Amino acid sequence: MFTPTDSSEIANGIYATELEGLYFISSNFFSDDRGSYAELVRLPELEAVRKQAFPVVQVNVARSKVNVARGIHAEQWNKLVTVTNGVAFCAFVDFRADSATFGKSVTAELGIGQTALHGSFFISSGIGNSLCVTQGPVDYLYYVDQLYKDRDVSHDQAVSLFDPELAIPWPIEREKMILSERDQTAITLKELFPEKYA
Repeated sequence: MFTPTDSSEIANGIYATELEGLYFISSNFFSDDRGSYAELVRLPELEAVRKQAFPVVQVNVARSKVNVARGIHAEQWNKLVTVTNGVAFCAFVDFRADSATFGKSVTAELGIGQTALHGSFFISSGIGNSLCVTQGPVDYLYYVDQLYKDRDVSHDQAVSLFDPELAIPWPIEREKMILSERDQTAITLKELFPEKYA
């Protein structure tokens, strides 16, 4: 489970993970008797770490009930994700065939809860992401740098949440998960990239 540390902080409030191009950005979270406020991310600081722009062109939000699991999906775009309500167990997997961390995963609990990380993950193109709702509903807000309608669908990839080689420690039993048909029938990473396992 990913935990931000002083040694992983690479800029003010931005933390590197084991996967190159996957960053955790802690939020400044304030609450009082009126409610709460959070400063999620300062894009110039994120862009300075990445050494390239992140031109947001579409903003999406998905609401998911308790026990819903989504993913593991990767697309040909960069993504900034935040859980603004509820708590989700998140897993990120490197799908990039030319990456030194291909097939490696990072997990984190993200959202508004006592043990959850308050903040966002920046997910570079080719890193798969998924979530499993443990306290809901979860509102999953994500910013992307390509329009969904214009994407190259040949780069949409889905890997099974239950890939035995990934062995992700889901907090909910498979039988209790609410899954889409796509996620129920997703293949393993080995099936998607047989040349990597030859």
